[in-house]
Amino acid sequence: MPVTVVRFNLVDPAATPASLSERYQAALEMAAYADDRGISTVQTEEHHGAENNWLPSPFAFAGAVFGATRRIAVTVSAIIGPLHDPLRLAEDIAVLDLLSGGRLVTVAGIGYRPEEYEQSGVEWKRRGKLQDELLETLLAAWTGEPFTFRGRTVRITPRPFTQPHPMLLVGGSSKAAARRAARFGLPFFPSAHLPDLEAYYNEQLAEHGTEGWTMMPAAETPLLHIADDPDRAWAEHGKHFLHEARTYASWQNKDIRSAVKSAATTVEELRAEGVYRILTPEECVTYAKGDTGSLVLHPLSGGMPVDEGWRSLHHFCENVLPRLKDK
Repeated sequence: MPVTVVRFNLVDPAATPASLSERYQAALEMAAYADDRGISTVQTEEHHGAENNWLPSPFAFAGAVFGATRRIAVTVSAIIGPLHDPLRLAEDIAVLDLLSGGRLVTVAGIGYRPEEYEQSGVEWKRRGKLQDELLETLLAAWTGEPFTFRGRTVRITPRPFTQPHPMLLVGGSSKAAARRAARFGLPFFPSAHLPDLEAYYNEQLAEHGTEGWTMMPAAETPLLHIADDPDRAWAEHGKHFLHEARTYASWQNKDIRSAVKSAATTVEELRAEGVYRILTPEECVTYAKGDTGSLVLHPLSGGMPVDEGWRSLHHFCENVLPRLKDK
């Protein structure tokens, strides 16, 4: 059976504080429903200062999800590592790991938006060194033993639940990211299906004498929405997918590789491209029985109305998921 994922970034370009609060609460209710129905993972992420209200605080959201669920994992993919205080991040992840019984997965990237660094007062040119410091600090902090940080002796408590440390991966689409993951002996999370980069990571593991593994997206990893009538759903709600796709694409230069990067400028182009797909339950079952590693449902994409998001999630959990149990 494929890994099943429900993605939330809480984007809504037309939100008011009241409507955004309703969206956040709906996402928690959806996470609890997904947990009850056996979905594997909630995925969330981090961006700052976005006009469309893209989620800036994934660990706060993860904590709320853990409080509402019992089994489902939360993958934060990805945090923008250099924007975080290393000691505070070590504490936050340790507490979430304890609260959840080890259900948190953190992917540490360095981001691709200089404006986010500027907003946080962090120097863009130092992002590589800051990422190295972050990873080194997290691994030292989670031992519970004293260590040296910026010239002083510190100790982080409590120790996390997961040993030797909470699940931490290094994300990215560059050789520098692959080298960094190998150097620290951490798993590598490429941002797209990049077999050559995976091979390079494995070479670097051998060179550094470390061990690791790769969590790589499949060649196709579309963001899914389930509807009885895809034509009608595209006509009524395609604008929400297009808004998110256009926003995401506008942040990235030509060298950034991502499994969900779109070049579409119209709803028609987006539908033909296949990065976002609206499927009937039957079509989704057929797709899932192919060579796919995961199914990523995106019920609240781009300001999608909450009731439409619930329809998609209900279809997936009631009319698709039970038919995949024997896959």
